[in-house]
Amino acid sequence: MNRRSLLWTALSSVGAGLLASRADAVTADERPPGRLKVVYHLADADRVNFALGNIQNHFDGVGGPDNVTIALVVLGPALRAFTLTQANPDITSRVARFSKAGLQMAACGNTMKAQDVTLAGLQPGFTIADRGGVVKIAELQAQGYLYIRP
Repeated sequence: MNRRSLLWTALSSVGAGLLASRADAVTADERPPGRLKVVYHLADADRVNFALGNIQNHFDGVGGPDNVTIALVVLGPALRAFTLTQANPDITSRVARFSKAGLQMAACGNTMKAQDVTLAGLQPGFTIADRGGVVKIAELQAQGYLYIRP
């Protein structure tokens, strides 16, 4: 074996070792400590059932609500689907089930004003994001929540 081959083999071995150790470090660094926290951003009326399905899949995928903290922030046209007068029975039952499971639900205060909706007019379990839905989402992200927009 000539010097060039020996040098190339040595450098390749060192590089592979560094890459492997870096991959382990990245995996450890990217893994959130403790319980995972996620915020779902829902604004589109035609995405309500899809988003609720994602939340159910999320609970199922991690072994239940004891293993994850999920917040749902609803704003814009999607809010109508959660009003007592317009929600269909499927949404009503899912919201009730999720609320019992610990899903945190917030309605955008700006959207509520624009649509003339009160907290009493929404499905039980909602709170008001007084400063707005997008502000609430940003606050949750600052608290370590991961952002999902289905």
